[in-house]
Amino acid sequence: MIAALARIVGDAFSLAGLLGAAYQLIGALALWRFRAAGLADPGASTPTLPPVTILKPLCGAEPDLAANLRSFVDQAYPALQVVFGVQNADDPAIAVVRALIRERPEADLDLVVDESPHGANGKAANLINMLPAARHDILVIADSDMRVRPDYLHRVTAALLRDDSIGLVTCLYSARPDGRVAARLGAAGINYGFLPLALVGWLLGLGDGSFGATIALRRRDLEAIGGFERLADVLADDYELGVAVRALGRRIALPPYLIETAAQEPHLAALWRHELRWARTLRLLAPAGYAASQIAQATVLALIGALIGLALGPGAWFGATAFGIAVLARLVLVRSADRILGAPPLALWLLPIRDILSAAIAIAAFCGRRVAWRGKSFHIDRQGRLIPDEKVPH
Repeated sequence: MIAALARIVGDAFSLAGLLGAAYQLIGALALWRFRAAGLADPGASTPTLPPVTILKPLCGAEPDLAANLRSFVDQAYPALQVVFGVQNADDPAIAVVRALIRERPEADLDLVVDESPHGANGKAANLINMLPAARHDILVIADSDMRVRPDYLHRVTAALLRDDSIGLVTCLYSARPDGRVAARLGAAGINYGFLPLALVGWLLGLGDGSFGATIALRRRDLEAIGGFERLADVLADDYELGVAVRALGRRIALPPYLIETAAQEPHLAALWRHELRWARTLRLLAPAGYAASQIAQATVLALIGALIGLALGPGAWFGATAFGIAVLARLVLVRSADRILGAPPLALWLLPIRDILSAAIAIAAFCGRRVAWRGKSFHIDRQGRLIPDEKVPH
């Protein structure tokens, strides 16, 4: 009886691994389609490009900050204002911004230093403080660790203006690692995990999220949803903006355009905290979708099935076959992503470590509500709101 039940469980894991292998192949297809769409559509021609304000909330002088910010300033765009904001007069990012302002005297650049608090989300508070300095009606928000090409703002603005039903434009991103193992694993999590998963969602008509890499919207739509104040106590501010804009009856557009972020986790503990924060946020905001997305753990699921099959002896061929198929499908996705993104191939010995780490984080996501963010510890409630640990009732 126990052996029969174990066989059923093992076969279930093997079948899940096969479904995950199919997902890996669909992910590779989605990446190729996205690349082809970007090559076929280099950006709509817009007769009159309206002025735009880019909002860059900052916290700390992270590696490559100057180069990242400079890429947003040096845009092939006729009328651009960039507003940088910090919440601490001692923030080292201030020196980086002031140096950039001196370096680009012809650019329309502003720095806002305002320590006014507005809830638990420091980024949202920063945006609230920065908004009065924004002079234009089209607003673009982008995280500080993103780097873009000179045609970025034209592509994003054209996508927003393409259709009156579009209320928000967002962009996907790939990752470039530094040489550290933790950073290489972090980049692999984005390039082989997040990016294909997001593209599969859009390919199947299930993706309508927004991402902090880029959020572009009109000021009137921001005002209609209650402004940045709506984000004051939520962790997933980018997700919440998308929800709010869709509630207005407006659509979210995803142009076939990738931007780049830096994966610079100094060690595995930092990578674990970073990815666990993402995972717990997604699990609390969309539990069914997050659970379903774990089918992407193809190699780990198939490995469990294969090990159970081997332990039971006769009939282990199904589990072993499923595991082999899952590994091959995973390699197809990984090498497709490397080629499409122009990234140096990940050392193969790191790939199983990456997959086991992803599975461990998925399990940990279901085992708590606490996250670490910007050096502070928070509890996330069922609505995705941030509650500082000291305010959590015990």
